[in-house]
Amino acid sequence: IPPRKNAKMWKPDTAGAKARNEAVRSSKYLGRALWRNLTGYHRRSRVETKMHCVKLLGQRLLARDFDRQVAEIQIRAAILNGFTALGIPRTVAVG
Repeated sequence: IPPRKNAKMWKPDTAGAKARNEAVRSSKYLGRALWRNLTGYHRRSRVETKMHCVKLLGQRLLARDFDRQVAEIQIRAAILNGFTALGIPRTVAVG
């Protein structure tokens, strides 16, 4: 979890303080955007968001047969990919 923009250092004797203080220090030094890219946080957050979307489609498979379960998962993936494609902007070079 990224530290808040106005995060203060924790006392070093608390649990997890060393890692958090390092994250606070590096995010202030590098900037939040660069820190997210270097630590891979943006990828983790995208995966978490996508898994939440998968769970919204249903947490259980309805099919009993394995081949139909595979088809059901593929249909869910196709639905998610379709919605993702709708949300991706198309960029065009100007000039």
